[in-house]
Amino acid sequence: MIDKTISHYKILEKLGEGGMGEVFLAEDTKLKRKIAIKFLPLHLTKNRESRERFEREAQAAAALNHPNIVTVYEIGKFEDSATADRQIYISMEYVEGETLRDKIDNYKSTSTEFPIEEIINIAIQICEGLERAHQKEIVHRDIKPGNIIIDKDNRVKILDFGLAKLKGVSQLTKENSTIGTIQYMSPEQSRGEIVDARTDIWSFGVVLYEMLAGHYPFIGDYEQAVLYSILNEDPVPIENLEEIISEEMNQLVKKLLKKDLYERYQNINEIKSDLKSIENKLKTQNSKIENSKQSLSIVVLPFVNMSADPENEYFSDGLSEELINALCKIKELHVVARTSAFSFKGKEMDVRDIGKKLNVERVLEGSVRKAGDQLRITAQLINVTDGYHIWSEKYDRKLDDIFAIQDDISFQITESLKSKLVTVPKEDLEKHTSNLEAYDFYLKGKYYWNKYSVEWTNKAIDCFKKAIEKDHKFALAYAILSSVYVFQSTPLGSLPGKIAMPKAREAAQKALYLDPNLTEAYVALGAISTFYDWDGDKSIEYFQRAIDLNPNSADARLWIEFPLSLIRHDFNESINQLNHVLELDPLNLIIRLRLGYVYVYKYEFDRAIEHFQKILEIEPNFVLGHHGLMDVYGQTGMYEEAISRGEQVLKLAGRAQAHLGALAYCYGKAGRKNDALNIISEFLDQPKQGYTSPFWIATIYMGLNEPDHVFEWLEKAYEDRDGNLLYIMAPPFDPIRTDPRYNNLLNRMGLVK
Repeated sequence: MIDKTISHYKILEKLGEGGMGEVFLAEDTKLKRKIAIKFLPLHLTKNRESRERFEREAQAAAALNHPNIVTVYEIGKFEDSATADRQIYISMEYVEGETLRDKIDNYKSTSTEFPIEEIINIAIQICEGLERAHQKEIVHRDIKPGNIIIDKDNRVKILDFGLAKLKGVSQLTKENSTIGTIQYMSPEQSRGEIVDARTDIWSFGVVLYEMLAGHYPFIGDYEQAVLYSILNEDPVPIENLEEIISEEMNQLVKKLLKKDLYERYQNINEIKSDLKSIENKLKTQNSKIENSKQSLSIVVLPFVNMSADPENEYFSDGLSEELINALCKIKELHVVARTSAFSFKGKEMDVRDIGKKLNVERVLEGSVRKAGDQLRITAQLINVTDGYHIWSEKYDRKLDDIFAIQDDISFQITESLKSKLVTVPKEDLEKHTSNLEAYDFYLKGKYYWNKYSVEWTNKAIDCFKKAIEKDHKFALAYAILSSVYVFQSTPLGSLPGKIAMPKAREAAQKALYLDPNLTEAYVALGAISTFYDWDGDKSIEYFQRAIDLNPNSADARLWIEFPLSLIRHDFNESINQLNHVLELDPLNLIIRLRLGYVYVYKYEFDRAIEHFQKILEIEPNFVLGHHGLMDVYGQTGMYEEAISRGEQVLKLAGRAQAHLGALAYCYGKAGRKNDALNIISEFLDQPKQGYTSPFWIATIYMGLNEPDHVFEWLEKAYEDRDGNLLYIMAPPFDPIRTDPRYNNLLNRMGLVK
């Protein structure tokens, strides 16, 4: 077969073979991509049962669209002109990686223990894939380590639905025959009975047992002995598990391998829930261990503006934020991020209560009085446990001493921790400008930008530009200016990407030219690569560089979730990053919001609803929490509830594009066509006032089920390099995934690998 071209597939090399066929690596000469192609063996071609079973593999797998299931592209037939032999083939996604069989064997051969965290991660992903198949009433019937591939990004892929029982397909002559691999057969399958999803649950239990124990739960010297063990014996409890989860894990496996169908787990979702509970227990334990190793933690509260002029608030806020940024660069120190720290602004609370709420051991608070070029700054470092001052100081200086004051405060804090810190490099505390006017404009720019609106964003840009005019080497000003331009394209949507993003890239590159180790510049470039270049690998590379430079960068860990979840579909790592950033910024509701959306992308709508509801328990008027519920209700058919939430969002936040577009989508799904069209009309009139994102008009037409109009506006979004276009990877666009125009667009965006 090597070097032959079958249809438009050029065969490159053989990958493997099994009872149902040979698998080759091939090149799709039309789409210029590598694929796997599987051929039914020649001797089975004339066997109707084998042929139909092979075709059912393609039908079953093609009916599924899930990150944890290998994608099937096509089923076809060809005739070898030399031999006149006819063969059937399936072309499918080529996955680079190793099978779970190889992974288990590698751990055995090296006498290395399979890490429990890795086992649980793999098991949960298998559950994710099987859950989608079972929702479609497809039973795999041959779950085993050899049919599970783990790619280079640690994503699990289930393959070979050749033995699947597909609803609506007539039974084969020997439907009740014992098809499968004997060590993983359920009791009912080994008896040749008709099976359902619970046979996959049993086989999954055997796979999980083998990962945990390193051997099969049912052992025999020959097939009949194995079958006897499956039907009559209980597996030996698994030893050497983490003590904290040993009982729960053994109970879970025991329930998976119940011989009575009705005593076994009845659906995959129950298993996944119990596995995640065990996973959370492990994470909590590991977190406690980590916290016991590293108790160095601090929150810098916003310094109080004591000036007669309230306009000087930008200066006190800026001083606080600069101290946060300086301390964040000390890798051994856990520093609470700005959003959580500033949530206490203007509130009268005991610093001990604040410290306990944020789980930190030290609190820095202070005040600023600015009059002309005179400054009075007070600062005190407080121990949360007893409320005593560790250090305090008052500075009566001129304005041009502000940099020295910041350095002194940072130095005093690090001196108080010196016995615990490994290193306190001075370069970590250096400033990016010594020009006072440039610095003043920079602080004003940060103050305006943190208000997150069109009006204030434009003021922020003006201030950053003035800061750069005063100091052409002010690297940090370039980096933050870049981030503001990104924000204008997405999520604000006030400018098309083709206008905002080149400006953002130019500013970020200038920042790195001036300072090659500037975390903020790498974060900006990561965002540009995500929402403008649609390059997941490059964006993750930039964000990871930012994290390496500053492990306390909440922005880097928050932004890295977007390419992980929307491009790579690596939901577990997305959740890990968001949980990590939640430790840095525990009161930041945006982080909790993104966690909710990751569960939307995973089609775990109940868990998404829980996250959004939790947000609203914390802050009932948090607009994006209501927006999140509107989105998830719209995906689950609860259209009236979705519309109610959407209309509440408009009352709280006004008629912003994202809110109107999402609400109009729900109007369309609910059959309220005129209401949806009215919002489209409003959007089309909006250019008189500002830019309208074509993506939101496409979204509304999705709700109206008008695919031609959807693609018309998606094309406009593509032409504009609309920052929101990446969201076509999200569930609302599921109905058009089979349309060739959708794949064509993904190809042009570089999202089909």
